[in-house]
Amino acid sequence: MPDDTSSLAIGTRRSWKPNGQEKRLFSYIMDGHIRVKVTTHALRCIDKAGGVDEYFLKTPCHKLDTELGLFWKAKIEKLYEELGKMEVVFFSPEDEQKFEHGFKELELSEKEARREFRRKMYTRMNIHKQIELEHRDKQSTHKGEQLATVSYGLAADHLEAGSLVANY
Repeated sequence: MPDDTSSLAIGTRRSWKPNGQEKRLFSYIMDGHIRVKVTTHALRCIDKAGGVDEYFLKTPCHKLDTELGLFWKAKIEKLYEELGKMEVVFFSPEDEQKFEHGFKELELSEKEARREFRRKMYTRMNIHKQIELEHRDKQSTHKGEQLATVSYGLAADHLEAGSLVANY
């Protein structure tokens, strides 16, 4: 009999299913994502351990009861060993300053290019607004005419000074 019913009632036993989720978890050692099916409890354990790599390295094999978990554990342990055997190279302070200077120059040139692009876009937008305002003014003053002249400085990309524009 279930725990939450009286002995006279007829009921079915309650069952629990795991809360499984299909997730993509990032592995720093593999430098990519791992697609795995995990429970929410395992996700909390992964967060507590500090990431997927640390979780697989710290968790004993008997707690990873799936073949896929054991596979990832073995793969990450192998990559971790290879990472430990790699030679680490440090740059001299002069070289690091050269790299920093190069990055700053690149960043400044990108900022300047963005500024220039914005200036061009805003001036084009203002030119179109001015054309529209002049168009409305001329329409209100010359109701009977179908054509209005455009001033010399507006829409230099598309029209020339003194050309005619149809009013619609």
